[in-house]
Amino acid sequence: MTIRSHSRTAQVAYQELLRLHRDEAASMLVGSVEERRRNGRVYLYDKFRIGTEMRAVYLGEATDELRARLAQAKDLRDQSAERKAAMGRLARVLRAEGFVAADRETGSMLLAFARAGVFRLGGTMIGTGAFALYQGELGVQLGLDDLAQTGDIDFASFQKLSVALEDQVTETPDQILSALKFDPVPGVYDRQVWKWRQSSGEAMVEFLTPAFGEETVKPLPALGVSAQGLNYLNYLIAEPLQAVVLYRSGVLVQVPRPERYAIHKLIVADRRRDLVDRTKSRKDRAQAAFLIKVLAQDRPDDLADAYVDALSRGKRWRERISASLALMPDTDALLRQLL
Repeated sequence: MTIRSHSRTAQVAYQELLRLHRDEAASMLVGSVEERRRNGRVYLYDKFRIGTEMRAVYLGEATDELRARLAQAKDLRDQSAERKAAMGRLARVLRAEGFVAADRETGSMLLAFARAGVFRLGGTMIGTGAFALYQGELGVQLGLDDLAQTGDIDFASFQKLSVALEDQVTETPDQILSALKFDPVPGVYDRQVWKWRQSSGEAMVEFLTPAFGEETVKPLPALGVSAQGLNYLNYLIAEPLQAVVLYRSGVLVQVPRPERYAIHKLIVADRRRDLVDRTKSRKDRAQAAFLIKVLAQDRPDDLADAYVDALSRGKRWRERISASLALMPDTDALLRQLL
């Protein structure tokens, strides 16, 4: 497996595009910043008045970086035209440098989700769609084999966070997907909807949420959607990061940390046991192997922390990881060197 890096020009252009999109998000501040504390965490809101009603729009978990951007909101608004022109130029640079762009259908859906607040309110893009975005985060080139789609576009969010935020998307995923010609697929037993199938194709959009035992369907109030519970998902979507999808001048989304994605794929690969899932299992292992090889060289401490974290979560976690690594001797050797 050969790892090829993007040019220095491409890597700098991506980081600058990401910065500009974060500035653009902060420039949308309308009122004053309000802090709310829940379970030891601090969340920031844009508090403003509409007529006689006070509104509070969730901005994100408090960080020094976000606070600094919000403090410059007025200046950032004044720079809007210049910033948008720069974003367009940088997107063109990245296309010319070989960055993989989203297709029209996926790009338009992600743009609509972003505008509605899906990612701002805790939605995290997972699966191969998220894997493709590590080209910017890690500065590496991805081949066609690495990006072969499974047919699913998956999103995940924590239910407790979705309830705690006390804010909601301006347009629900159901409304957006209906406009994009996706049909709801009700559950077999309870008829709850957490996935949609493209009317004219095989693409499937699914919403997922962490489970801790029984894998049931749960509501995500902030996103206005239900989600299928899955074990091990809490590990994947903890401490997500922002990324830019290359569509138009870019779409700001949220994805898992690459080191967590890699280790989680080892777990998921072992969960896929029937004939239908064998191809997906091979894909899981291939993506894990690719990321672990890159991270072992460029971010060994991050990878080691994620690996040790997963191993510490119990016997079943260790068994699933070991079962996948038994089929991946080179990857197993890289991880062992980190301990």
